[in-house]
Parts: sequence; C-alpha cells; structure tokens
Amino acid sequence: MTPEHNPAPQHSGAPDPFTFVPYDDLADGQRWSTWLDVEPLCRGPEPRPGWVVTGSGAIDTELGILKTGKEADVSLLQRADPRRPEESVVMAAKRYRSPEHRSFHRSAAYTEGRSMRRSRDQRAIKRKSTFGRQVAAGEWAVSEWNALVRCWQLGVPVPYPVQIDGTEILMEWITAEEETAPRLIQVRPAPALLASYLEQVRDALITLVRDGVAHGDLSPYNVLAAGERLVLIDMPQVVDLAGNPQGFDYLRRDCLVMSDWFTRRGLPVDGEALFADLVAQAW
Repeated sequence: MTPEHNPAPQHSGAPDPFTFVPYDDLADGQRWSTWLDVEPLCRGPEPRPGWVVTGSGAIDTELGILKTGKEADVSLLQRADPRRPEESVVMAAKRYRSPEHRSFHRSAAYTEGRSMRRSRDQRAIKRKSTFGRQVAAGEWAVSEWNALVRCWQLGVPVPYPVQIDGTEILMEWITAEEETAPRLIQVRPAPALLASYLEQVRDALITLVRDGVAHGDLSPYNVLAAGERLVLIDMPQVVDLAGNPQGFDYLRRDCLVMSDWFTRRGLPVDGEALFADLVAQAW
C-alpha cells in the first residue's frame, strides 16, 4: 500500500494554523501536536532532521487523503507552531485501519520468527478473531515503525519516521518537484537514470541482507521515485532471514520482481544472479 501521485489532496477547510487559536478552540480537522504525548522510544531516531517540529504549541492540521488501502490509509498532515511560523512541516500520516474497517490481509508467514510478548496474542491472530484483528492492527504498525527506524539507522533510503502513536505512523512526506513522488511503476526513466536506479536498489538490498533482513514485499509499487533518488516504502512485512524459514524465498521474490521491472524498462537484469549475489553477502 503506497501513496499515489496526488498533487492536490482534498483540504479539510481548517483555518490557517499560523492564526492564534485558543487552547480549547481548534477547528474540525485539527488537533494539538501529539509529539509530547508519545514515549521517547516512539519518536524518530536522533540526530533528527531539522524539519521535525517538536514544539508543545504546534497544531496538527489534516490536509487530505493521499491513498486508501486494504489495511491502512495515508493522509497528509501539517504540523505547525502558530508562534513560530518557520516551524512548519507537511508529513505523511499512515493509519492502520480499525478491526471493523480493515481486512486481515497480511499473511502470518511474514511474522514467523518474530517474538510477541503474549502467547495469547499470537493465538488470537492465528484464529483471526476480533481481538486478534485488534492486536494485528497494532502489531503491523509497530512492525513498520521498527523497520523504518532500523532502515533509517542503516542508511537504507526510507522516509524518516517521525513518531508512532497507536496505529498511526507519522513519517517524512516524499516529494518530487513539490508534489507527492510517483511510484516507480509509474515512471519511465532515461537509460542513465535507469542504471542509477538499479544501483540504488542493489545497494539497499545489500544493506538489508547484511543486517539479516529482507523487505519481503519489494516491487515497483513499493518504491517511490523522488527525482533521481529512490525511496523504499511499505515496510511492515520486513522478514528476518535467520528466524523465518521462508526468509530467503521472500528475498528471492524481491529480486525477481524488481529485476523483471528493470528488464521491461530496457535494462536486462538477471534476478537469479542478483539473488545469488545477495545470499553470498548475507551476514
């Protein structure tokens, strides 16, 4: 599930956040910043980018939907401090759906090898009960958060994870020419840029494999083309190569899917050779 190319999201009609607003008089589509409401470990890794707004007086304003999906929706959210006009940023807000509005789509095969605090939670997820769906919604949000933090710290090109609050993840909004960056599947790069994209994908895969994980669902739909830079997204299913018995099967699939896209765009890539090279570099 990835943000669509959407240069004009539907605005909520909320007032300009730089206008002074009494504490208890926010408009529809607004809330006080939740930055200080979450635990420190639920905030993005340091050093943080300078654009992250952390002030206690900041206001979050909904700007509209970017993408709806089976498991989560992605919206644009502006966080701005009315007292400090220079402190303003637009972020992507990924919100996993509540049990009554989401499908139980993620395969349990991805979670093999992961530990969960309570065995009752694991049993509930396997039974696909109402409680299990509640646990799963939170579990996938936490999984994606952990993956984003891990990848960011490794230097893998992913959106900077700003914070997680329940089933909501705020992250960097990836843009190209001040609009939402298109998915890789939507672009037709020139040969030189296509070759650069291939090296970026290869480097990202090598970094992940050397850290013992695979994306698990890598495809041109889960990569954003931000000009000359690629950014990997949709990370909740990241697979542990050692703990998951199907880990290398997922890695091979990632290689084959991405190689097929490059080949179709005119740059032949041997997916099996790419997979073999990655396996040789694991750990």
